[in-house]
Amino acid sequence: MLETILSSFAVVALSEMGDKTQLLAFSLVARFKKPVPVLAGIFVATILNHLLAASVGSWVAAQVTPRTIAFVLAAVFIAFGFWTLKPDTLDEDEKKEGKWGAFVTTTFLFFLVEMGDKTQLATIALAARYGNILWVTFGTTLGMMFSDGIAVFLGHKFAHQAQHPLIRWSAAILFFGFGVASLVSAVR
Repeated sequence: MLETILSSFAVVALSEMGDKTQLLAFSLVARFKKPVPVLAGIFVATILNHLLAASVGSWVAAQVTPRTIAFVLAAVFIAFGFWTLKPDTLDEDEKKEGKWGAFVTTTFLFFLVEMGDKTQLATIALAARYGNILWVTFGTTLGMMFSDGIAVFLGHKFAHQAQHPLIRWSAAILFFGFGVASLVSAVR
């Protein structure tokens, strides 16, 4: 249980640094100047999105042999490592704040922006690896709240450092490590 939570936390917390959802958090808190509703919206959207992703990952794990999953996860985690090395940007369409207030706008935008994002895909892979929807969702949600909490509370002061190559390389190395571990378990 602890390994599942800590691994899920670490993968998402590091990969979220400089991610488009972290940039969205900067944008929303700058627009609304209300960190609590923005964080609450991030929390709700993350739980919904990552619970869905973990459910998909757990379902896949029940349908496919462990060795096949290990090979696929190795490829996925290594691909995430390379993907993490490319800094994200926030598209103009994702900057729309809406007219529903900080909480509803944040919840809606975060849920949509997370669809197909590397943290959602990592949640699917983590759930397939560990087979526990709740602990993976708990860990990935903590990771999102940690990273996006930094974005919300430190604002634009931290924005310039979020794209720092050391952070991206650290996250990439973590993904590569998970990929190698999955590959080793596949060939055993």
